[in-house]
Amino acid sequence: MSQASSSTPPTGYRAVLAVREFRAVFAAHLLSLLGVVVSELALTVLVYDLTGSPLLSALTFALGLLPYVIGGTLFAGVADRYPARRVLVVCDLVCAVCVAAMLLPATPVAGLLALRCLVAAIAPVFTGTRMAALTDILGEGDLYVLGRSLLRIVSQSAMLLGFGAGGVLLTVLSPRGAIAVTVVTFLCSAAMLRLGTRDRPARTASSGGGATLLKESLSGARLVFGNRRIRALLLLFWLPAMFVVAPEALAAPYADAIGAPPAALGLLLCAMAVGHVGAELFVGAGLRPRTRSRIVLPVAAVGLLPLVVYALRPGLPLALAVLALAGMGASYVIGLDQWFVDAVPPELRGRAMTLLTAGLMTIQGAGMALAGLAAEFFPVHHVVAGSGIIGTVTALLVVAEVRRTAPGQVSDTERRDGADRHMTSR
Repeated sequence: MSQASSSTPPTGYRAVLAVREFRAVFAAHLLSLLGVVVSELALTVLVYDLTGSPLLSALTFALGLLPYVIGGTLFAGVADRYPARRVLVVCDLVCAVCVAAMLLPATPVAGLLALRCLVAAIAPVFTGTRMAALTDILGEGDLYVLGRSLLRIVSQSAMLLGFGAGGVLLTVLSPRGAIAVTVVTFLCSAAMLRLGTRDRPARTASSGGGATLLKESLSGARLVFGNRRIRALLLLFWLPAMFVVAPEALAAPYADAIGAPPAALGLLLCAMAVGHVGAELFVGAGLRPRTRSRIVLPVAAVGLLPLVVYALRPGLPLALAVLALAGMGASYVIGLDQWFVDAVPPELRGRAMTLLTAGLMTIQGAGMALAGLAAEFFPVHHVVAGSGIIGTVTALLVVAEVRRTAPGQVSDTERRDGADRHMTSR
């Protein structure tokens, strides 16, 4: 009895990692993400080696974002129509086959780009399915929120480590050799998910037929965007992210404009991720769920304001501090995750989370493109500062809409969510 009282159950992130199924998802996520980042870098180098074209090399990176909206809209129904474990494993295996085809010397450049598009189109289905599956593995409460937080932290960290690892690999392997590593990571991810997670039934019944799948995907999109509360929450995920990417998209020209050394570019690209990871860890580990919920709207409203300092054309130290602060502003997403999972009915969850992922990646790509276009006509530091101002005004408008759609004002929604939560707690 004294032994039982002396043992304290894990809390916070440790409680999440204590769940065996989540550890399998976590490890698979880390492996596949590192593989994707390494393959993106290696494929870019390979395309440049084959063509000598900077445009086609840059297009290789862009094709990692553009197909998200297609895959996320047309194939979102997969996430709810089939068992989650099967979807995740099949997605990994299809990606492994696509990457393996990139290794064939006979594959033309057009084929490489087409395969890159296919992998990118699969990504939102995989991510949305995994997000929805986390509610089955961790429940719909704080463990789910912290689990999503850990996966986000891994994503931010893997981007930094992956590009570094990719650079090292390319010093000892050919581009195709480095791409081969990705095949292994996808296969290992598939094995971990197959052996480390339970087989659960699909969220919705399937009536068969490819046309039905497309119909389910599009009808899911209509249901998601037709719900005012869900639509407002999606915009709160998306719109601040659209403006916060401006300094990253313009890091190279800004470093040149302030006369910073070559190493400064890497620092400018890392600073926001460092701020994001630090704030996410603090909010996730140091704040109670109620407090995380309370800071969502205030932090979302002011998170882009640090970018306004760019109007002063800051030197490298101040610019790094500004970027770290802007990265910290993304910490509101932890509380927003809980609001989103509460607002979306379980039978729609896979499609809603697939659309969330697809929209986020697409709108970030659009934000980068718009920032680059604006920098053709205005000084870089003015573009970044303008992104901070316009983004803040936009965020305030979305925050007002989220307030107007608060659950307390829609009692039917609250009753429905409570009933759904009871039904899916088995």
